[in-house]
Amino acid sequence: MRCVHALYRRSVNTWSAVGAAFNVQHQRLEHLQKNVGLFGVSELSAPAGFQVAQHQALREAEFLVHRVCSHPPGAGTVDTFDQLSDSLCRVADLADFIKVAHPDAAYREAAEKTCIDIGTVVEKLNTNVDLCQSLKNLLENEAVLDTLNPDTRRVAELFMFDFEISGIHLDETKRSKAVALNVKLLDLYQEFLSGSQLPNTVEKRFLPEHIRHFFSIDGNLIQIGGLHADSPNELVREAAYKIFLFPNTSLLLSLDELLACRHELATLVGYESYAHRALKGTMAKTPETVMKFLKLLTEKLSDRTSKDFKMMKEMKKTHSTNPEVMPWDHAYLSSVIRTEKFEIDPSVYSPYFSLGACMEGLSNLFTKLLGVSFQTEVPKMGEVWSEDVRKLAVVHETEGLLGYIYCDFFRRPDKPHQDCHFTIRGGRLREDGVYQLPVVVLMLSLPPPSSRSPCLLTPSMMENLFHEMGHAMHSMLGRTRYQHVTGTRCATDFAEVPSVLMEYFASDYRVVSQFARHYQTGEPLPESLVSRLCESKRVCGAADTQLQIFYAALDQVYHGKPQYRSTTDILRELQEKFYGLPYVYNTAWQLRFSHLVGYGAKYYSYLMSRAVASMVWRQCFLQDPFSRVMGERYRREMLAHGGSKEPMLMVQGMLQKTPTIEDFVDALVLDLDVNVKPPV
Repeated sequence: MRCVHALYRRSVNTWSAVGAAFNVQHQRLEHLQKNVGLFGVSELSAPAGFQVAQHQALREAEFLVHRVCSHPPGAGTVDTFDQLSDSLCRVADLADFIKVAHPDAAYREAAEKTCIDIGTVVEKLNTNVDLCQSLKNLLENEAVLDTLNPDTRRVAELFMFDFEISGIHLDETKRSKAVALNVKLLDLYQEFLSGSQLPNTVEKRFLPEHIRHFFSIDGNLIQIGGLHADSPNELVREAAYKIFLFPNTSLLLSLDELLACRHELATLVGYESYAHRALKGTMAKTPETVMKFLKLLTEKLSDRTSKDFKMMKEMKKTHSTNPEVMPWDHAYLSSVIRTEKFEIDPSVYSPYFSLGACMEGLSNLFTKLLGVSFQTEVPKMGEVWSEDVRKLAVVHETEGLLGYIYCDFFRRPDKPHQDCHFTIRGGRLREDGVYQLPVVVLMLSLPPPSSRSPCLLTPSMMENLFHEMGHAMHSMLGRTRYQHVTGTRCATDFAEVPSVLMEYFASDYRVVSQFARHYQTGEPLPESLVSRLCESKRVCGAADTQLQIFYAALDQVYHGKPQYRSTTDILRELQEKFYGLPYVYNTAWQLRFSHLVGYGAKYYSYLMSRAVASMVWRQCFLQDPFSRVMGERYRREMLAHGGSKEPMLMVQGMLQKTPTIEDFVDALVLDLDVNVKPPV
């Protein structure tokens, strides 16, 4: 053990400052320094500071509302609207992150209150008739509109869209109803999200004694809080599926009410359905286009999906007396087939994927593609919420500092187990001509380093790191005039393109070989291991994609025109049509589909984003993943605009053609069929 530790210690000398920051250095914050407050916001050196920051933001908002309502229409109108948005977002977005991530409950509670208070103000502003009229005066004045550049005009239209979906154009009675529906929906969202995460309980006597220990036992009751989809015990998987998904009558009513409320609000403000409202401004544009995409993809995958389920059936015969593949078997059997066919053992890969090595790899990749690198900074006292948070400055070789990424990567008690990107401050051109630098947080759930080894990532953890860094670089490299459309503040089905594209880089040996070194010996990761890993991902890929299609179709139909039948009946019909495995009587999977709240008719976005990313990878980066020419085109055509440009126009600029729905489908199918290698 002493020898291993010595090898680990010696190897750190070869790491860059970035690699060392994540693998070795434990930053020592100087506790005698002045507390600069969270993210350098001096008011936030204590929880009570949220009230101070909130008060300042609301005073500034009041001043800006008065200004925009009392000045004639022009480009300055949009600038003031964006300043108004920025003054509220700078506090609300920061609070939105702190309420889930800060280890101190007092900070979380203060941040939660600020989110609610500012959210209430935003709802009032969205129904402020005078404020809306000032924007309307701009958009109805053709002479003034002709003087605006396309970005300014688009942002003005986006602000007007926010007013319209709040019912601003309605008479007072209907407007009040729209406000009431929005308030009611906030309660329904929380009710459904909370209920979707609660465990179900069953008396012990209903479960065979030999599997009870797999679950949480509380006296005479057994609690089941998940699907146990990876359990090798078929009976455990079946019991978990049937009990965890057992219908909850009150939650079914809550979902019915949520969907009805969304539909009523959408029709009240002038849309055919909630899906029509949600898809305005996206790549897909309409629910009809989404369903065409999902149906065509289902048709193209049909034979491949059947083969996948047949392969699962053959595998199940060797593990069970019942060869019928059921929904609780899908994830487990896919994993077993991958493991047995390709001998994929994450522990074989992890020593090559130390966190510091992966961060070095990302920095080097971005340097070659975009002229951008990471530089570590030691946070000041009070700037970060946990001492294991790392701060990166993102620096361009000619443009200088682009922004900051705070890396909250390690697990800790009460920290959410989720991988996500938070915008803390959006980039924008300030009134004084100085660009307001973007600030983001990347949150992961990685194992912390020990005294004997750095944080070692599994292949899926490494891929998730690349994915989330795609979001971060989208935020860093945008240089929009308005923060309302900065970085990832764009259409949902476009926002995932940069992050999914990074997964292709993470699977290419030419990229991986640049950084994947054994943390003790320095030995490079063998190419055969990466090839096997890539091939294993395509095993049962059609069935896995078909499951995502089913979820996306369910999301569309729920948010389409009312069906006047139960959500379970709809689920049963769509499962038969879009999945391939039978519906299980007396289950209600939709009650665990929490994405119905967050995505709301946009769950298809991941599939469509993957299709675009696949086309961009194959056409622009497959030949040379380090191409500076393509990297610059990527920034110029896609990353730079945030949401200030129509998403399909950005895709068209990158691919130099307008892709069709058939192109999207073909790209996804090709990914399943071909181990994509560069042409000779």
